[in-house]
Amino acid sequence: MVIYVDADACPVKEQVYRAAARYRVPVVVVANGFMRVPPAGVELVRVGGEPDAADDWIAARAGAGDLVVTADIPLAARVLERGAACLDFRGGEFSPRTIGDAVAMRELHRYLRDLGELPGGPAAISPRDRSRFASKLDAVLARLTREAGQ
Repeated sequence: MVIYVDADACPVKEQVYRAAARYRVPVVVVANGFMRVPPAGVELVRVGGEPDAADDWIAARAGAGDLVVTADIPLAARVLERGAACLDFRGGEFSPRTIGDAVAMRELHRYLRDLGELPGGPAAISPRDRSRFASKLDAVLARLTREAGQ
């Protein structure tokens, strides 16, 4: 089991690092540029600045038993196809059953933004969101650990 973090815009990296240390799970932080990571148990992978470079790198490696942390819905769809679990930054879990709806809503929102009908982006991450994420992360890591027989 590995936790892959789509890190450039990830506001919950510290929660991931703490949970990974508790479960003794390696973390791979994938980013377009340099960022500080803990010295033990966390690997930083810097990919080029091309669009979707981090997504492509993660999608090529994540598989069954792994966890991906991302807010990118197309990336979530790609890793779910490979059997990985996937959480968004607010503690929502993407699943094969719900990913189609998420993709459709993403396209609808993009269309409405293009028309000027939907201003701005998502709200900032709140303390409640961070708490929800940490709780869901713990539950998913416990489930993946049980499934792996560890």
